[in-house]
Amino acid sequence: MNSKVFMGLRVFLGLFVLAFGVNKFYNFIPMEPPTSEAVITYFTALTSTKTLTLVALVEIVAGLALITNKYGALMSIILMSVSVNAVLFHATLDPGGIAGSLVLLVLNLIMLYGYKDKYKALLTP
Repeated sequence: MNSKVFMGLRVFLGLFVLAFGVNKFYNFIPMEPPTSEAVITYFTALTSTKTLTLVALVEIVAGLALITNKYGALMSIILMSVSVNAVLFHATLDPGGIAGSLVLLVLNLIMLYGYKDKYKALLTP
């Protein structure tokens, strides 16, 4: 992959997850309030167990790591769990908002592919 394209996508993904991670604390990106009882129950559980705070911290750390290119390969793996869960949430509970989570997943997959050489030692028997 072209290194300049990869760098641009890496920084874009970093800014993307950093913005959404910080937004979980400061709410500067307006979001529609949930209307479905299932979504309200889901977010109530995530908030009461502080899971949403942990997700926000993971997004902030991953975003900073990708922007600075320090531990980007590691944070791409960790961020994959957030990406998959975001897509599954939207696919099952909020299909109208799935576009952003699909962008997150695709960018994360591109990062994993771009860092594939860093994973070779882990994947060799």
